[in-house]
Amino acid sequence: MPHPNWGSTVTSSPSTDRTENDGVAAVIVLAAGGGTRMKSSKSKLLHEVAGRPMLSWAIGAARGLSPEHLVVVVGHRRDQVEAHLADDAPDVTTAVQAEQKGTGHAVACGLEGLGQLHGEVVVTYGDVPMLTGETLQQMVEVHRERRNLVTVLTAEVDDPTGYGRILRDGETVVGIVEHKDADEAQRAVREINSGIYVFDAEALRDGVSKLSNDNAQGEYYLTDVVTMAADGTVEVPGRGRVGAFRTDDVWQTEGVNDRVQLARMNAEVNRRIVTAWMRSGVTVIDPSSTWIQPDVDLANDVTLYPDVFLSGATTIASGATIGPDVTVTDSEIREGATITRSEITLAVVGEGVRVGPFSNIRPGSVLDRDAKVGAFVETKNKVGAFVETKNTHVGTEAAIPHMAYVGDSEVTAGSSVVAGSVLSRECAAPATDSDVMSDSQDDTLNPEADQ
Repeated sequence: MPHPNWGSTVTSSPSTDRTENDGVAAVIVLAAGGGTRMKSSKSKLLHEVAGRPMLSWAIGAARGLSPEHLVVVVGHRRDQVEAHLADDAPDVTTAVQAEQKGTGHAVACGLEGLGQLHGEVVVTYGDVPMLTGETLQQMVEVHRERRNLVTVLTAEVDDPTGYGRILRDGETVVGIVEHKDADEAQRAVREINSGIYVFDAEALRDGVSKLSNDNAQGEYYLTDVVTMAADGTVEVPGRGRVGAFRTDDVWQTEGVNDRVQLARMNAEVNRRIVTAWMRSGVTVIDPSSTWIQPDVDLANDVTLYPDVFLSGATTIASGATIGPDVTVTDSEIREGATITRSEITLAVVGEGVRVGPFSNIRPGSVLDRDAKVGAFVETKNKVGAFVETKNTHVGTEAAIPHMAYVGDSEVTAGSSVVAGSVLSRECAAPATDSDVMSDSQDDTLNPEADQ
């Protein structure tokens, strides 16, 4: 499935000074916060949404802008975050915020070392996983079209308690007031500040250089740069003031601070993925108990029963029936296969094969289809109840009906492995009226030895 487009309904006209395909000067992803409410020894940013660390979602959205520089500002649990980036996004630049002195200070750390920038600098967060590259692109287009100094991503919410409020004069943002500082009229405003911005690069550098920490927290706030742009303290010839880009998808503005919010975010992302697949021709009997990660690929007329979990680079061909109670990871399930109450990992389940219940198909296993390649036929290739295979090739019309372990082996076409068998070497016997293995054969082999 392609990158989920959670979707903003706001659109814009073409830019007047740059084309929509032009990249931005830089994207700065703020990822230095402590994340103490997660109560975890792991960085908050490495907790997963739909099988991917939240930081990976943020970097993916940033890449949608084709930035000249992509900077991640690290701080808390820096070693973990940098190790992840080295593996997942080695082209990304990191900047260190050794002490967390506010969002303005974090952006200053991100700008350090970038030299002179021309164009836009976009500021996002590493813990806002549902923000998409499409929304950022639309936001940049509006910023260019209106020739803003700053453009703020906003959303309208039913309960804005705790959020900064957007104060407008028509299309112009005249200020952002925090909830604790808002008067009664301002608290009635339901348009909130996401903290995600597009800045003119020159205005941002000027504003950051003028920041003060003369406030109750003793921190440097990025919102103060927005205020400077709104009141004229920061100016760039030919540029206006502060504008807003409002998304109708409030989830794209929401961050994750604790495990309750993480669970809610996972549920919403999964709901959207499952809904998209149903609209593409997949039958999902119980969407609430079906989990599909974004890299999974499903063909039309796949049927998913309750309690199915599909992850990694799994592909499932047309006519396959999966579930109930099935986990499939990084595997290929071919046409017409049926899998029930089983686990499949890094394996190939051939056309028309039946697996389960209670089978564990481990990495390297290949369960062949019928010998008549390309014909749509019913096969006898079956793996039954309480069976485990590992790195095993099960030939066409072979059967492992129940209660057996087969590891690092070749079960040839038409063969049958009987209950109680432990097999971990090549079985090359031809199909006969009798079974190729009995529970008394090879009883010295230990199935635990090659796990």
